[in-house]
Amino acid sequence: MRQLTIHKNDAGQRLDKFLQKRFKTMPKSLMYKYLRTKYIKLNGKKVPPDVFLHEGDVLTFYIRDEFFEEQERYDFLKAGKELDILYEDDNILLIDKKVGVICHQDNRYDTDALNLRVLRYLYEKSAYDPKADKSFTPALCNRIDRNTGGIVIAAKNAEALRVMNQKIRDNELQKRYLCIVKGCPKPKHAVLTAFHRKDERTNTVQIFDKEKEGCKKIITEYTVIKPSPALSVCEVLLHTGRTHQIRAHMAHIGHPLLGDEKYGNRKLNARYRLKRQALYSYKITFAFTSPAGCLENLNGKSFEVEKVSFGVTV
Repeated sequence: MRQLTIHKNDAGQRLDKFLQKRFKTMPKSLMYKYLRTKYIKLNGKKVPPDVFLHEGDVLTFYIRDEFFEEQERYDFLKAGKELDILYEDDNILLIDKKVGVICHQDNRYDTDALNLRVLRYLYEKSAYDPKADKSFTPALCNRIDRNTGGIVIAAKNAEALRVMNQKIRDNELQKRYLCIVKGCPKPKHAVLTAFHRKDERTNTVQIFDKEKEGCKKIITEYTVIKPSPALSVCEVLLHTGRTHQIRAHMAHIGHPLLGDEKYGNRKLNARYRLKRQALYSYKITFAFTSPAGCLENLNGKSFEVEKVSFGVTV
């Protein structure tokens, strides 16, 4: 017999969902059988799979020891330690992700990515214990392309992750970007509306002035803050958040981002020897219009990367 106490980060979810996350090697059919035959009990009682867990609940197990084997060495400890933290409290981290760092590991970056660095940082400061938090792992709430720098939000607990993800879906965060574009857009300030269609096969997007099949509406607001006939610096505020929205939309109006190899001007990029898009998510404002629970203290606050460098003088 073994017992497991439900902690804050594991509360608020269905029992069967928790068990699937906690016991990854246990077949679903066996899990449901254990619940049905009282080999798994909640607070000493047989319960249905869809019962919701609460902090302090005690699970009792009469199952094979092999399902409890823990990984002695966590893979995230192989990740780098470099983190430029703009802000931290008990619930979130705001990180200035550098150009070249990928947000989530993939086949090429399987041991080092921003999400792994966050786990290592929290683990080494005793703010994350994989053995205590059985079904929750601190996670990134937004992502930025590898060749774009800027502010990424990481949630340190389950409640913060739920609330922040909802706020992002409800468009209650304002994200501002700096970019360098070809030429000087006219007018110097505009709110652009267009239609966006993504090609999953090529990982590129198309922008249209009129709605077409498979398109989604996008709204991009820009302000020229440093005009020049050759290259201008613009601030962009996203009202929608689609794949490559800024890059593709600015290119669509004739002002592609410097260094952009997908939507940019190759001759211009070669002249400045820039092989990555001059784009940086430099400022975030929390503008909540509904209750924010544990994140209420962030409402109305802005955070900004003070020094943004593209390696090009404009």
